[in-house]
Amino acid sequence: MDHSHPDLKARNFPSAEEEALAAQPASRYSGPESAYRLAFTDNDFLLLEELRPVRMQLELLKPELVQREQGIESTIVIFGSARILPLDVAASRLDEAEASGDAVAVARARTQVQMSRYYEEARAFGAIVTRESARLETPIYVVTGGGPGIMEAGNRGAFEVGGRSIGLNIVLPHEQEPNAYITPELCFQFHYFALRKMHFLMRSIALVCFPGGFGTLDELFETMTLVQTGKSRRRPILLFGRDFWTRLIDFDWLIETGMIGPRDTELFQFVETAEEAWAYLSSHYGFDLPDTQTGKFAEDM
Repeated sequence: MDHSHPDLKARNFPSAEEEALAAQPASRYSGPESAYRLAFTDNDFLLLEELRPVRMQLELLKPELVQREQGIESTIVIFGSARILPLDVAASRLDEAEASGDAVAVARARTQVQMSRYYEEARAFGAIVTRESARLETPIYVVTGGGPGIMEAGNRGAFEVGGRSIGLNIVLPHEQEPNAYITPELCFQFHYFALRKMHFLMRSIALVCFPGGFGTLDELFETMTLVQTGKSRRRPILLFGRDFWTRLIDFDWLIETGMIGPRDTELFQFVETAEEAWAYLSSHYGFDLPDTQTGKFAEDM
């Protein structure tokens, strides 16, 4: 039993929260033009152009401290299009398009149905990662960009097996609403893309990319560049859908023209199903080996 005097551990100064509550200005100085407010409670001050370095520091620090508090050490990042629909929604839109008789709408809806398989695979993958890693001393958490489409699917898979997952949302003119499956205490919002990118990779043990547009390509190529140049440790990068990726990016032409080296294509692997992706990661990290049942797999970026 601890018999030490309570004053030995008492604060010597009031906390910032206590000071903020106590610093209620007199009526003469309560108007918006007053400079009397404490600096850290003054939103107008914090939003000044000159305070950008401070805001960037806060945006790096807040998710870091929350994830430490929540015991998040290892993550798998899922990227992919915000526009890929669940199969049932895509099928319903196809029915509507066929009923309308609009040939263009029908063609577009059929493509959405074809692409919806990736939503279902991302959903299954999120569930597998969450369920299968729960037995590890350091569970692995799914991280997405927090929006709809493939992002929603990854968070949804984790949610449906009773697990937690992370969403790193960002303020955008569209697609910025968090999906309904992110764990609330792990749902973050960013202003700076650069800080969000750092948090995607700081705890990740793998990057899994589904078909997507500019945003997905941005994150994929940035990660591959960091690994290729040695700025980041090597980790599995899995591309779902060989047909999609090889039609989108002519890797052979990049090699032929000398833009990349032949071994640079070893930075990534193609996979087709959630089960195949997990099997690759399980083999790479030895998740199924007896001596790794309580292993820790997180490494710093």
